[in-house]
Amino acid sequence: MAQLTYMTHHIDTLENLNKHIPLREKLVSAHEVIKNNLPFIVRIAVAIYDPESRLLKTFIHSSEAISPLEHYQALIDDAPSLKRILDEGRPRVINNLLTFNGNDKEHNIRLGRAGYAASYTMPMFNNGDFLGFIFFNSFDTDVFDEHALSQLDVFGHLIALMIISELSNVQTLAAALKTSGKITHLRDPETGSHLDRMSRYSRLIASALADRYQLEDDYIEHIFMFSPLHDIGKIGIPDDILMKPGSLAPEEMEIMKSHAVKGREIIDEILSNFGLDGVDYVNILRNIAEFHHESVNGAGYPDGRSGNDIPLEARIVAVADIFDALTSRRAYKNAWTNEAAFEALQQLADEKLDRDCVNALLENTEEIEKIQEAFKQDYYG
Repeated sequence: MAQLTYMTHHIDTLENLNKHIPLREKLVSAHEVIKNNLPFIVRIAVAIYDPESRLLKTFIHSSEAISPLEHYQALIDDAPSLKRILDEGRPRVINNLLTFNGNDKEHNIRLGRAGYAASYTMPMFNNGDFLGFIFFNSFDTDVFDEHALSQLDVFGHLIALMIISELSNVQTLAAALKTSGKITHLRDPETGSHLDRMSRYSRLIASALADRYQLEDDYIEHIFMFSPLHDIGKIGIPDDILMKPGSLAPEEMEIMKSHAVKGREIIDEILSNFGLDGVDYVNILRNIAEFHHESVNGAGYPDGRSGNDIPLEARIVAVADIFDALTSRRAYKNAWTNEAAFEALQQLADEKLDRDCVNALLENTEEIEKIQEAFKQDYYG
């Protein structure tokens, strides 16, 4: 009988994908494996799609160099060649970007300046829903032949599954948190449109601060995804206090303030119960829930933190939340004009609010107006 032999020393080249490491590090690991067979692949990038605003937004990339499209977003309708990929549901090969007539001018100009000469673009879908694009870039022309494409298709779907897993975990976390209290907003006068706007204001502020604070696109995107959960702790506030039409008594205010700590506690419990501790940047969510009522002068709650001791994500969300509260109609007040709200934010800067975050919002009035137009207030809640 022939003796069986076993191979015992094989190294799994993709073993890093099994580790608890950030999504971008997994993408870099996959890129290193791809370069073993296709050394001309110098960059892999992922852009994700927001169906409500129809925006494509840069998310992660594998290049050590600064991405030519970092902190970038564009309407899918303003990128006709990419929209064509979406409409057809098929990937696109460009073996010479210099001769490509795609009309996606800003995208192509930036890629050209960075020296990229060819690209392969795959659309990502999850059960038929469009999630975004994966881009494979090369400095060389005419490199994407059938042999290369057949390998990239496999890796492209592997990368897509990693992205889907991460986004699905975030969505599961958000759904679990909201469902825990029959959704906070049924007990709170804030409407869904408020959350749509303030989350996009938060992303706008973070994007404007990206260069100053060296923020990665995936950090910015997680602020966008987690900011609507800032007041999740209100689930634990009694109705007679949360829904009280008049001013709160001092003892009632102390109970209301407890929602910040309750929010952190609820998040930790949900993370544990659903096995979601591995979600990327989950500390952003914790910090937003717990510290978005801190003040830069130290007079906020729950810890009385000041200045840079308040996590940046909490400082960002505080500005976005207050601005939308001021410019939204409530049962007890009319909506302020943007100009009046801008003036109020300036007065709060360096006292309650971070001045960098305030300026980042105020310097993007055109984008603010686009968000307000796209997500108009729902007066019926």
